[in-house]
Amino acid sequence: MLKIIYCPVAYLKSCFDCAIAVNGQEAIDSFMLAHELKRPYDVIFMDIMMPEVDGMEALQCIRTLKSKMGIPATLAVNVVMTTDLDDPHTVINSFNKCEADAFIVKPLSKQKLVKDLWALRLVP
Repeated sequence: MLKIIYCPVAYLKSCFDCAIAVNGQEAIDSFMLAHELKRPYDVIFMDIMMPEVDGMEALQCIRTLKSKMGIPATLAVNVVMTTDLDDPHTVINSFNKCEADAFIVKPLSKQKLVKDLWALRLVP
């Protein structure tokens, strides 16, 4: 079963093994714990605007931790950034600066989520 952190919509919970982080720091902590337990996430859906640590900062931290923890590229987590901001600058930054794998502007749709998961080769 696909292991996901932060499910953006409730219907994903019935299809996937999901964990929810209410802020960026929880996402970072969950990422580290999952690797320590040898149960890494397959994908993280992360909102850009989150309390404590925003999504872009959290993603940069996760990418830095991947290197520090010696996680091979084959086990690197896929990250889909989500936001209400339909701003091209934000999209470009999330890909270039933070190494996001996909980007979804809200409102989210099941079709868009499935399309992105398929593009990341996470669902058949």
